[in-house]
Amino acid sequence: MDITLIVVIGAVVLIGIFLWATYNGLVTLNVRVDEAWSDITVQLKRRADLIPNLIETVKGYASHEKEVFDNVTKARAATVSPQVLEHPGQAAAAEDSFGAAMKSLFAVAEAYPQLQANQNFLSLQQELSDTEDKIMAARRFYNGGVRELNTKIKQFPQTLFVRSLGFKEREFFEVSDPAAIADAPNVKF
Repeated sequence: MDITLIVVIGAVVLIGIFLWATYNGLVTLNVRVDEAWSDITVQLKRRADLIPNLIETVKGYASHEKEVFDNVTKARAATVSPQVLEHPGQAAAAEDSFGAAMKSLFAVAEAYPQLQANQNFLSLQQELSDTEDKIMAARRFYNGGVRELNTKIKQFPQTLFVRSLGFKEREFFEVSDPAAIADAPNVKF
């Protein structure tokens, strides 16, 4: 056998192995990002399920704050709407609106000491806090997966062919207004 033929066959085999490993690595990262986004949507839905109970509890003490309750209800609906749950950028914008609405709800709650002592309210507030922590953790996991996937897609030589295989960069789940979350709300119960 001619040495040139052996070198060509060896090169083709190495290129094939490289393409196979690259493709499988990208598929793995893509699935990891999808899984992480699914975790975020589960936690957003869990939080959205807590909000009606929280609103009803506060309503019992502050029924005249209808506008606040309406704003929270609308913001809650926006965070779990199907089109928002499919796009991290839209989800981040909905999160900003939701955060502002919740601040106003907690501001109303601060004005009612008997509400602050209500066991149901305290329990809901604790569950909400726990869910927010889970959303934050899921968000970090998602953004880490997106970072890995986007890096692999942009690296040479993958960048020459991965888009033709159907892989594309993913969007980070970032807060659109970092100043809005620079300081945590000061809510005392």
